[in-house]
Amino acid sequence: MANNQLGVLNALDAAKTQWYHFTAIVIAGMGFFTDAYDLFSISLITKLLGRIYYTNENHPKPGTLPPNVAAAVNGTAFVGTLAGQLFFGWLGDKLGRKRVYGLTLMLMVVCSIASGLSFGKSPAGVMTTLCFFRFWLGFGIGGDYPLSATIMSEYANKKTRGAFIAAVFAMQGFGILTGGVVALIVSASFDHAYKAPPYSVNPKDSTAPEADYIWRIILMFGAVPALLTYYWRMKMPETARYTALVARNAKQAAADMSKVLQVELEAEEEKVETASSSNSFGLFTKEFARRHGLHLLGTSVCWFLLDIAYYSNNLFQKDIFSAIGWLPKAETMNAIHEVYRVAASQSLIALCGTIPGYWFTVAFIDYIGRFTIQLMGFFFMTVFMFALAIPYHHWRSNNAGFLIMYSLTFFFANFGPNATTFVVPAEIFPARLRSTCHGISAAAGKLGAIVGALGFLYAAQSTNPAETDQGYPPGIGVKNTLLVLGSVNCLGIFFTLLVPESKGKSLEELTGENEEADGNDKQQASSTQTLPV
Repeated sequence: MANNQLGVLNALDAAKTQWYHFTAIVIAGMGFFTDAYDLFSISLITKLLGRIYYTNENHPKPGTLPPNVAAAVNGTAFVGTLAGQLFFGWLGDKLGRKRVYGLTLMLMVVCSIASGLSFGKSPAGVMTTLCFFRFWLGFGIGGDYPLSATIMSEYANKKTRGAFIAAVFAMQGFGILTGGVVALIVSASFDHAYKAPPYSVNPKDSTAPEADYIWRIILMFGAVPALLTYYWRMKMPETARYTALVARNAKQAAADMSKVLQVELEAEEEKVETASSSNSFGLFTKEFARRHGLHLLGTSVCWFLLDIAYYSNNLFQKDIFSAIGWLPKAETMNAIHEVYRVAASQSLIALCGTIPGYWFTVAFIDYIGRFTIQLMGFFFMTVFMFALAIPYHHWRSNNAGFLIMYSLTFFFANFGPNATTFVVPAEIFPARLRSTCHGISAAAGKLGAIVGALGFLYAAQSTNPAETDQGYPPGIGVKNTLLVLGSVNCLGIFFTLLVPESKGKSLEELTGENEEADGNDKQQASSTQTLPV
């Protein structure tokens, strides 16, 4: 196999860490920065939307989004993301990674701005246009998942590939934090400029008319980082692995990577033909099922289970904080100050748990491996979820302890499966199917996010009908919901056993793409199926 390895791919695998690696991380990472900002900023403004559009001034509590509206506002971006992951994942393998890379970014820019310009004569009209634009925003975000991961994996060297892909994904942490910081700045500015009494004092005046600008500014800011990187994204050359192994143009691959690596590389057309002819099976074939079927099942189910817990926790932090008394009761605040308090709480969690977890993965993934980090992450997420749920009533009187434990669930999600489920599908599938398989795995994750987002919306409601949010039926309560999420994480431990370790191996080693078409082919292919022990 080594004899048949293309020189240009050998050069990429053996390359020392260079400036172009960091450039690629920033260009791809800013897409993920934008993705996280756009997806999670909605949780900062849903309480404000409820106050602006659904408040009944005769009711003792401020308005909240009705259940069906809250489900649509929280869920439409995820549905769009799921569709985008499948579509752009497939398109990235058909047309090339670079060709569709700019399209996803422009879609995010346009739809971020359009989301902030949502209009309508009635609350239903505003929510409908907001959901429409957030669906297409999600569609663009979905494309960024398989394309960014695949591009980074195909650019990276063998030694530090995991860290490079994880660093792209780690930009999500900064996107989440920036969403909180932007909301803090905007809400603090408006709260200072437009003084309003708490809802309990004056329901009508507690929501200043200018508050309608706050959520629009927060959503529209998501276009800024995407716009800043568009030019550089268009300047990136197509990856050598796509050009050589899929487009079968060794000459172009050598020319592109000669510029990137600043060395002379020889085009090896005959090796391209050999590699291509010996590995031409499609996604829906017995050969793919034999070689990679369990891998795809493992990456998809692990991502699905992870996102049920991760997104339900992230999107509904404000509800958990309210339930334990960390946020004041809504009626004791005005609308703008409530945005400030929610943003401050979420920013603190991002700073204490989310961001450190991402960068621990970047630091250790190429030393202890993807498999170990994922297994460890699912295990500790299970432990801390149960530790929050079982003595739940104790934590209601110990906010500092709850914050520490809750932050640790995010830490081990990100120093764990939230990062590795993104990294591994970009490494273990053949080049001509890599983007598609990553898209399928990611789409399974977003299906989990939809289940988590909609399920938590109803499940976390109090068992006491008098304490539920307006319009919601009684649920199973936050305690029982945390128990369910802990059980989901426990399942992730077992499905991780289907995912192979990819640390320290070249992409072609993992997929068998440079095998000679002889009797050794099957023997070598089966070696890539070995599960970690």
